[in-house]
Amino acid sequence: MNTKKAETGVAGLDDITAGGFTRGRLYLLEGSPGTGKTTIASQFLMAGAAAGERCLYITLSETEEELRESAASHGWVFDDAIGVFELVPPESLLDEDQQQSLLYSSDLELGETTRRIFEAFERVRPDRVVLDSLSEIRLLAQSSLRYRRQILALKHYFSRHGTTILMLDDLTTEMLDKTVHSVAHGVIRLEELSPNYGAERRRLRVVKYRGQRFRGGYHDFVIETGGVRAFPRLVSAEHKNSFSRDLVATRQGALNALLGGGFERGSSTLIIGPAGTGKSLLTLTFVADAIARGEHAAMFIFDEEMGLLTSRAKALGIDLEAMVASGSLTLEQVDAAELTPGEFSERVRTCVENHKARTVVIDSVNGYQAAMPEEQALILHMHELLQYLNRQGATTFLTVAQHGLVGDMKAPVDVTYLADTVILLRYFEAAGRVRRAISIVKKRTGAHEDTIREFRISGDGITLGKPLTEFQGVLRGVPTLIGSTPHDANAFATE
Repeated sequence: MNTKKAETGVAGLDDITAGGFTRGRLYLLEGSPGTGKTTIASQFLMAGAAAGERCLYITLSETEEELRESAASHGWVFDDAIGVFELVPPESLLDEDQQQSLLYSSDLELGETTRRIFEAFERVRPDRVVLDSLSEIRLLAQSSLRYRRQILALKHYFSRHGTTILMLDDLTTEMLDKTVHSVAHGVIRLEELSPNYGAERRRLRVVKYRGQRFRGGYHDFVIETGGVRAFPRLVSAEHKNSFSRDLVATRQGALNALLGGGFERGSSTLIIGPAGTGKSLLTLTFVADAIARGEHAAMFIFDEEMGLLTSRAKALGIDLEAMVASGSLTLEQVDAAELTPGEFSERVRTCVENHKARTVVIDSVNGYQAAMPEEQALILHMHELLQYLNRQGATTFLTVAQHGLVGDMKAPVDVTYLADTVILLRYFEAAGRVRRAISIVKKRTGAHEDTIREFRISGDGITLGKPLTEFQGVLRGVPTLIGSTPHDANAFATE
């Protein structure tokens, strides 16, 4: 008997189940109609066929034609290695004269069904079997006791032959029967969530797996052309890399002075401020600095249209299109209404592990939050993602847009405690003009300048001025002149 686990054929699911299914055991895949049970079952058999195993799909709910059409929609063809046995009711059941209980009882129906399942098995002698679905057997059994005995009979019969069996349950019965949960070696539950706006969200959870550690909790998954893809929940503690936590300087002396020399490699920086203060443009300068150092960078844009961002960056002398074309930059537009948090984490991991990205920008957390309406879930996701990036030696920049322009402003979610460095951008009014100020309000590693500096955005990029020592109340948006000489708006001195 092959002691190696039976791979599921579903990307990500083998990681969740620690290698797949233990052979010769019975597994339950349950979920409401439309959650992807048949697709996963088909992938399970396709993986077996690819490994040279004999496979059998026993369908009680779909016709063989429907099953093959469903497979064809993913580009699959069930070849000779995958037998399809369509278990249809006897012809007499369709005859009104023969539907009396005395002539054809449920006992006879259940016995006939079981006999035909065993006959199909004996003809093929498969290594993997899918039974779709248990709802029909439950209806034929008519009682919980007979249903349990029937499942046990099937389990013992298949296990004697060393067959790995996957049973599907569509949960359409009125009574929630947990019979198979206690009989099965492992149970996987599929769920579909319908948000108020956007595409449906699907997730799975391993409810049970005897004698086996598995990745617990919920994991997002999607159904796309080519099958189901699961995204294992990110656990940052599992990903540790050794790297030098050296200081990474920017190409601006004044900004380096403000930051106390630069950013520490493997740290996270939060740029927070009201709309229009230059958060995205500031991250662009950090991306340009990283690429100038010869690093690979990745930008995930939630809020802004890609073409507009590219045009704005070009006005600052940063050619994003050329960076993407050269392979130095991964630039992705993220649709929060269509993307699950698990899939987003997977995209970030791909950039870091496959493309070796060492600078990652998420613009913005506001858009990221739209993908996760639950604030607590957002905090946990952000914590794991930032910890993962930090342990991979990637320097991360996140932006958060605050509500309002001046005065008291609030962010939709407080993630300042997660970041190692917090850069605060503000509008302030002085001498009849709207101006911008920048300050560092937090830095975990090393000292930083505690001053507030004015900065400007022009065709040369972002330029910082001298500390605003003659004003008080800049961060509130309405400063008070405390110096003897007002700050000249036309004399923007830089360091």
